[in-house]
Amino acid sequence: MPAARSTLDRIAHLRVDRARANPAPHKPLLLLVVLELAETGELPDHLLPLSPELAFRFCMFWTIVQHRRPQKPDVRFPFFHMASEGLWMPVDGAGQPAVDHRFARAALLDPEFVQFARDAALREQARRILIAKYFEPAERIALYTLLGMRIPKDEEIAADASFEATDSAKVKGRDTRFRLDVVAAYSYTCALTGLRLTTITAGSIVDAAHIHQFSDSRNDDPRNGMALCKNAHWLFDAGLWSLDDGYRVLVLRERFDEQAPDQKPLASYEGQRIRLPSDERIWPDARHLAWHRKKHAFKPRVDPDV
Repeated sequence: MPAARSTLDRIAHLRVDRARANPAPHKPLLLLVVLELAETGELPDHLLPLSPELAFRFCMFWTIVQHRRPQKPDVRFPFFHMASEGLWMPVDGAGQPAVDHRFARAALLDPEFVQFARDAALREQARRILIAKYFEPAERIALYTLLGMRIPKDEEIAADASFEATDSAKVKGRDTRFRLDVVAAYSYTCALTGLRLTTITAGSIVDAAHIHQFSDSRNDDPRNGMALCKNAHWLFDAGLWSLDDGYRVLVLRERFDEQAPDQKPLASYEGQRIRLPSDERIWPDARHLAWHRKKHAFKPRVDPDV
């Protein structure tokens, strides 16, 4: 099952804060809560509400790690930031992608993740990987007990913690090739802002951003990418701006409020053409741009001169 292997790989490589030596437990704990909902038949088919009941479950799981993270947890943060993992998209009260954790009201679940979570064997494997990879030894024992799981042997835990999907190495290779091709094609410059900053120690400030998200398209063709600085990349993935077929910027002003006293605000880019590679053969493909506009509900541009 390629989709199942992909989901396991995402679970094994969550983007978590490691600044305090131990991986931040927020996302892993929330995933354990959601997997338990699947086990009890309470996981919805499409839309998971950010409810007081979900918050209560999360707080109960949090007691396992409270000794190292004594601050009161706020489920809204991992609920919102799980968007970067491709398992669900947080949405606001109008059903649009939430642009901040304060506005998230539900999560639009990826259908493949729902199918995965409802499979008992895959759910068990996911739990074992989460517990082994993101938690301390004593926390693992508590979580295995909480979930009614057999406590694995040390060598089994080590294998779970080092899980790699069979095609993970190929994926890493493709990801690296994509970034090399896209960032270099744009001369290490953000296509939206024009920011270019490179260093000997860290390389380039810009990312290779997928236009049609990779979790859906599985497409690492450079024509499915743009070089974007961190802020522009986040704003693009959140659907706050897009491009028309003439590579002019579209902005959904009604979805955000911004202040930018020391830099150019996003709204001011509307109608401007992005910076493109010198090689037209790797300019963004119109099909991928159309997918992005449709996903984020952009309306056709009305040109006042026509």
